[in-house]
Amino acid sequence: QLQLVESGGGLVQPGGSLRLSCTASGFTLDYYAIGWFRQGPGKEREGVSCISSNGGSTWTVDFVKGRFTISRDNAKKTVYLQMNSLKPEDTGVYYCAAVRCGFGVTGAHSWGQGVQVTVSS
Repeated sequence: QLQLVESGGGLVQPGGSLRLSCTASGFTLDYYAIGWFRQGPGKEREGVSCISSNGGSTWTVDFVKGRFTISRDNAKKTVYLQMNSLKPEDTGVYYCAAVRCGFGVTGAHSWGQGVQVTVSS
């Protein structure tokens, strides 16, 4: 069974950067498209970005486009979310999951436990 673990969160000042990692265990990552989601305080969880199983296609939600970049290294069983120019409204718990990745993310399963990102001065 695919298991995913997020890491790389923390506290960062506005304008700063973080790189989140989503690492797989229990199964190869090669067959899975992976998505990143976030849940801000008092908000519903929302899709942020996703990447196809071979990394050939990606999707990113408009409000982070140009600031967040998703990538993957299947040899390391890891998907990354590089987050630049962070804003306070990017604060939340970030999750990764196996998904169907197209124009948006659907069919999410095998969720990780989440990692906290706090953007504050």
